[in-house]
Amino acid sequence: MTRLTFFGAAGEVTGSCTLVETGGTRFLVDCGMFQGGSEARAKNLQSLDFGSDVRDIDFVLLTHAHIDHSGLLPRLAVLGYRGPIYTTPASIDLIGVLLPDSAHIQEKESEWQLRHQRRGGKAGRGIQAPLYTVTAAQAVLRQFRPAPYGETIRPADNVEVRFHDAGHILGSAWLEIVAHDGKRAQTLVFSGDLGMRDRPVLRDPEKPVPRADVLLVESTYGDRLHRPMRETEEEIVAAFEQTQARRGNIIIPSFAVGRTQEILCLLGGLIRRGRLSPLQVYVDSPMANQATRITLAHPELLDEETHELIAWLETRPEMMKVEFVADAERSKALNTIREGAVIVSASGMCEAGRIKYHLRENLPRGECSVLIVGFQASRTLGRRLVDGARVVTIFGEPVPVRARIHTVGGLSAHADQGALLNWLGGFRQPPGKTFLVHGEAGAMAVFAKAIDDRLGWKDIQMPRRGQRFEV
Repeated sequence: MTRLTFFGAAGEVTGSCTLVETGGTRFLVDCGMFQGGSEARAKNLQSLDFGSDVRDIDFVLLTHAHIDHSGLLPRLAVLGYRGPIYTTPASIDLIGVLLPDSAHIQEKESEWQLRHQRRGGKAGRGIQAPLYTVTAAQAVLRQFRPAPYGETIRPADNVEVRFHDAGHILGSAWLEIVAHDGKRAQTLVFSGDLGMRDRPVLRDPEKPVPRADVLLVESTYGDRLHRPMRETEEEIVAAFEQTQARRGNIIIPSFAVGRTQEILCLLGGLIRRGRLSPLQVYVDSPMANQATRITLAHPELLDEETHELIAWLETRPEMMKVEFVADAERSKALNTIREGAVIVSASGMCEAGRIKYHLRENLPRGECSVLIVGFQASRTLGRRLVDGARVVTIFGEPVPVRARIHTVGGLSAHADQGALLNWLGGFRQPPGKTFLVHGEAGAMAVFAKAIDDRLGWKDIQMPRRGQRFEV
């Protein structure tokens, strides 16, 4: 018997974490941070309550480096976990950037709260301590072990695992797990986050194995289809032309890993085809800068079109001048630029990091534009902008929204309903049990019906956080 307990990404899109117990072995698939809204901190503090000592966990499997899948690994280690964490080599490289950066942001937020309260004469009241420190984030890096695509690893005597390319971000994987529970072998497939086919930068997702006893599949966009890339490019071109005509700046909140590199390739491709005039682009995120270097260090994971674009830009550097902004002083100086700047900055949901400063300076200016190029979780600043808020709060102060907000939905790194159904169609028979995860409740319900309508799969579960299943 195998038991699954869902500790996150159940009825929501952050906090991915599933405990698997089989044949006396206990392991986690992902250990992600909850993001967005006032409830996230409480969830993060409670989410690693596994009902026993975390030292009883034998190993962790990580599908990819995004913080909503990896962000609580340092906290897991602080609570006593000392075992191995298996993931792909590229993911290990990215994790070395993402986890310390996550800790740094948390530390800075706590410091800001303390300074703010001191100014108000209330120092020390209600300060939120970081979930973990930079030191803890750096320490957990020693527990990572590489698992290259396609190679079988055996993290326990009764468990075999293979990582397959998921095409979501660099190093992302879906997992094929064969678990022996003492009576029989079961095949469990965890989709992680799946990418779209025929998108810039990365290779397409690998097709699934022919059969599975248990399947966990993401459903972030299970209720919709993304705009075709052609329409997405038209939207981007129109937004750039309108902003240039108004003599403003373009601010692009972007996830540092994956989305930033995709944006750079997309803009470069539009320039190459004559759709955009030459651009001055500022990538203002130390993490995005490092992630871009890591991406270029893994050419074997890039698609052919990206190789061709890189070669073209190297011979024509004047067509797209990209400055990777490193220090804080240079970042502040960007806010003195009144027109012509394209600023790509993290975080992608506008909740932390340098993007908040650029939004504070540019949102009140009607000649500027904000390009929303990724998913915005409920109760985040990014979602409020998408929903049409006329005033938002940044650093505790009201900021009027006069800039134009352009939502470009076709750039998601997540597969849409059609792509998810096509991937599921790769199974030769329905899995014994299918769980929909990493999606909001409405999206999961629509996706479950679509699976039934198109594939005829009946046994589809939509677990809630904390729910346990025996399979």
